[in-house]
Amino acid sequence: MDFFDQVAEILSLVRNEQKLQMLGITLIYVCMSVVTLIMYALDKAASKRRDARISERTLLLCGLACGWPGAMLAQQWFRHKTIKTSFRLAFAVTVIFNCMALVMFICWSLNLLN
Repeated sequence: MDFFDQVAEILSLVRNEQKLQMLGITLIYVCMSVVTLIMYALDKAASKRRDARISERTLLLCGLACGWPGAMLAQQWFRHKTIKTSFRLAFAVTVIFNCMALVMFICWSLNLLN
């Protein structure tokens, strides 16, 4: 095996590791989005029944924990948590923070933060 074959093999391993990291991130976002969407649906149902509700803090934390795409879908599908300005503002902040963390992680995994 010559030098260029070794370099190609190392680059292949790095690409495979990056693909695994991106797959892992994607799975986390999908799973947390489903969980968050279900939580919004349960909260909406509880709201209609005037039953015990899921706290806004919990919904925001689920969104912050990579579930914000599911939260956005739930807000549109169920017309839930779309009016209260303080919640919408806090939700927007969690989405921005999560996106910034995701960009930082991607840059770190691609070794762009040297």
